[in-house]
Amino acid sequence: MFKLGLTGGIGSGKTKVADMLAELGATVIDTDAISHALTARGGLAITPIRAAFGGRAIDATGALDRDYMRALVFDDPNLRARLESILHPMIAQEVERQAKQAKGCYVVFVVPLLVESGRWADRLDRVCVVDCERQTQIERVQARSGLSLERIGQILDAQASPEQRLAAADDVIDNGARISLDELRAQVLGLHQRWCNLAG
Repeated sequence: MFKLGLTGGIGSGKTKVADMLAELGATVIDTDAISHALTARGGLAITPIRAAFGGRAIDATGALDRDYMRALVFDDPNLRARLESILHPMIAQEVERQAKQAKGCYVVFVVPLLVESGRWADRLDRVCVVDCERQTQIERVQARSGLSLERIGQILDAQASPEQRLAAADDVIDNGARISLDELRAQVLGLHQRWCNLAG
């Protein structure tokens, strides 16, 4: 099956684009959604995370304490690698399971850190980047998460630059501040039709 990678910086609008593609009939596999399910209450990653990082890593509901873990691993590459060594194999296994059940003319893998990870290049037929201005990203993330400007800036700085993402892109969707929902939908529809043609 034709495989498309969909990526973009935090707050770029990847999820909105992915939802539109799903409505058009593509199979969407969202690695972020899989990660959230694994670290929710009762998720498969909870027990190994508690063993690796202690009880503080799990909140009162039994889910991963995201704020605590974000602060813990953000500035420590060793701790981040330890967390990734737990999550990445589980995510990969679930991605593979969902991909085997994919229907539609192509499958979309939504991978926020696609460019940064370096693990996807030989597994995809095309890469699409959702792009917007840094200030727009900041405003969107602030509105939905309540994170501080400083923390949002740190997250953006840790991600690939727009130039690095665009260099890896076969297709680009402009979701900047001036783009209306109808204009975004028109871009998505045009690319969907192109990808269906490429998929044969």
